[in-house]
Amino acid sequence: MAPTSPPPSPSAPRSLCLLRLSALGDVTHVLPLIHTLRQAWPETALTWVIGKGEQRLLDGLPGVEFMVYDKQSGLAGMRALRHALAERRFDALLQMQVAARANLLSAFVPARRRIGYDRSRSKDLHGLFVNERIPDRPDIHVLDAIGSFCEPLGLKQTQVAWNLPVPDDARDWAHAQWPDDGTATLLISPCSSHVLRNWRAERYAAVADHAAARGWRIVLCGGRSALERETADAILAAMRAPALDLVGKDTLKQLPALLARADLVMTPDSGPMHIANAMGAKVLGLHAASNPERSGPYSDRRYCVDRYDAAARRYLDKPASELRWGTKIEHEGVMDLVTVEDAIAAFERYVGDRQ
Repeated sequence: MAPTSPPPSPSAPRSLCLLRLSALGDVTHVLPLIHTLRQAWPETALTWVIGKGEQRLLDGLPGVEFMVYDKQSGLAGMRALRHALAERRFDALLQMQVAARANLLSAFVPARRRIGYDRSRSKDLHGLFVNERIPDRPDIHVLDAIGSFCEPLGLKQTQVAWNLPVPDDARDWAHAQWPDDGTATLLISPCSSHVLRNWRAERYAAVADHAAARGWRIVLCGGRSALERETADAILAAMRAPALDLVGKDTLKQLPALLARADLVMTPDSGPMHIANAMGAKVLGLHAASNPERSGPYSDRRYCVDRYDAAARRYLDKPASELRWGTKIEHEGVMDLVTVEDAIAAFERYVGDRQ
């Protein structure tokens, strides 16, 4: 029998529009899809409707035109987007966000094919704004769900690569923050934008002191919000060991380079968790409010603390296996289920694997 030839590649669309406004962690999950599309169809014009802060993080991504929508601009910003796109028509819109604002904004994008989430992931009338859906695959990571948006177009995401655009001057800044002296570095990014995912400052301090006693350098990083400053101050006050305080000192372009320099990044489910993962750093993720199998660090969850099932049983009276995939358990005190001993054990798992 003669060997069969591989199936022909689907014809390249002229233009595609991707809509994913936020958040910082979630937009990193879109990057592998971008690389899949560009590898298959290098001539296809890609336009990404994105949030303002998220565009700053990804500025310089090759082969992508960004159109920024400021969430504060409301309907006026939506009308501005419609005006900007008035003379264009995309072969397909990939509507990768189900929030009501994103659904409404998608109506202003002119596209013949409008590809959205499967019914199990839809909410806020998402189905009214799409005419095709991705395959319904339960129990998969957010990144894999986003990656499946190329499947209605005839492609398959078989490789995962991020290649975050990090300029040389950002890497130079990160390199200057501490010496390359062989000392292992634990970088703590303590705050999520979802405050009920955040851990207690004194618990971060206890783990940091444990790592310092093992000869590790401790670095704190975070943004410029009052919560992040207050949290960092509380951690520093509770620590016995010294720490390098970089909270509020980096930019969004410098953050990926900073995270990449760490040996281990300790953080709750947050943007820095996913940026660190995209940059190849190992992550000690702290999970109780969210399921790490769905939204933990994609590449390696060996060093995560997982108290999601305990949270489900305590707050929802059922095991995690009986919850709808993606259920958040953002209740007051839920992160107290993650103990200092849990985090130290995760740290020691990393140390053991590193030796």
